[in-house]
Amino acid sequence: MSTSHLNTLFIGIAGGSASGKTTVVKKVMASLKTSEVALLDLDSYYKSFSELSDLERTKINFDHPDSFDVDLLLSHIAELRTGNSIKKPTYDFSRNTRGDNTTTILPSPIIIIEGILIFAIPKLREIFDMKIFVDAPKDVCLMRRIKRDILERGRTLESVEKQYFNVVRPMYLQFIEPTIYYADIIIPRGGKNTVAINMLVSRIKALIQEKKAL
Repeated sequence: MSTSHLNTLFIGIAGGSASGKTTVVKKVMASLKTSEVALLDLDSYYKSFSELSDLERTKINFDHPDSFDVDLLLSHIAELRTGNSIKKPTYDFSRNTRGDNTTTILPSPIIIIEGILIFAIPKLREIFDMKIFVDAPKDVCLMRRIKRDILERGRTLESVEKQYFNVVRPMYLQFIEPTIYYADIIIPRGGKNTVAINMLVSRIKALIQEKKAL
């Protein structure tokens, strides 16, 4: 049985790779009731690319909007909006393809959608009630990305460095940085900015009360 959540609050959290988006998301979610909030991460919605060989998949530009299965994500958002659960895909970054497992996401009063390019995709950008851009110094982002991709995604230092300068940085300048214009709130210093995060949580709670009053 589904429960209608026509007054669902959709919050978008964007920013450059390794800018601290995930940390901000975790702190926001920790400040809310578990039953009130669910998370969709854009990284889970990369296209499968299963038709490509392993070598061909290593050449994919994963920082370009065309690398995401936007239609699937939008269909999942529509399901959650009407009170239905969805099966969120998983992505295997060591193989650059969609994984076999899925994660069940239940409809919630608040849906947070997090990802580098969520404001660069017009059909996705227009669904948000609140748009947050997380910013951080580029050298800090690079060091975080190196550590994450080596430890969590099985990449080599050489491959991370090559990808960053050939793809990540140019795509950031072309597609991500300009979307700061669409942000309602900008959080500098990422997850370390406790004051900004607390203000964000207070605003979310106020919006929840406004939605309930409708």
